[in-house]
Amino acid sequence: MNDVVDATPNPAPDAAKLESLKQLTMIIYILQAASFVVGITGIVAVVMNYVKRDDTKGTLYESHFAWQIRTFWWSLLWAVVGFITMFVLVGFVILAADAVWTIYRIVKGFLSWNDGKPMAV
Repeated sequence: MNDVVDATPNPAPDAAKLESLKQLTMIIYILQAASFVVGITGIVAVVMNYVKRDDTKGTLYESHFAWQIRTFWWSLLWAVVGFITMFVLVGFVILAADAVWTIYRIVKGFLSWNDGKPMAV
C-alpha cells in the first residue's frame, strides 16, 4: 500500500470567503442582541456558530465564533440560575447582572469585529 501524506499547508482563505465570514459574524452579533426582544434569535445565532465554525479555522473570525458561543452558554447558565433563585429575590439580581454581562460581551465583540481585531478568548 502506498500511504501518501499531503504535506501541503491549508491555503489561506480567499477574500470572498473572508468577506462572507465577516458578514456572518456581524449577523450573529445582531441576532444575539435581538435575543433580548425575540429570544429565539439567540438559539438561531448559536446554531449558526456551530454549523459554520469549521469555516472560520485559521481566520480572525474563529475567535469571534468562540466568543459568541461562550457568551450564549454562560448567559444561558446564569439565566437558568437566575430564574431558579427568583423566589428568594436574589434571582432578579442574577438576571440583571447576566443581562449587563451579555450586553457587554455583544458590544465588545461587535466593536472588535468592526476594528478587524480577533477576540482574546
